[in-house]
Amino acid sequence: MRFYVVLEPAEEGGFNVSVPVLEGCFTQGETEEEALENAKEAILCYLEGIEKLNEIKGMPGVNLREVEVSL
Repeated sequence: MRFYVVLEPAEEGGFNVSVPVLEGCFTQGETEEEALENAKEAILCYLEGIEKLNEIKGMPGVNLREVEVSL
């Protein structure tokens, strides 16, 4: 599976990476190479989280609700 990522220089040095199709999926690295490797890990973690949520949704008798938290 391939994902487009946005790689941008960070003001404090290094690089920031975001994954536009996965809202809230972002990471960083000291070099472009490190940032892109970290992006692969961030994508995998994001997808694992979605998989876990779908497992919970599929459990019989589970009353899953969504709540919004303001920070």
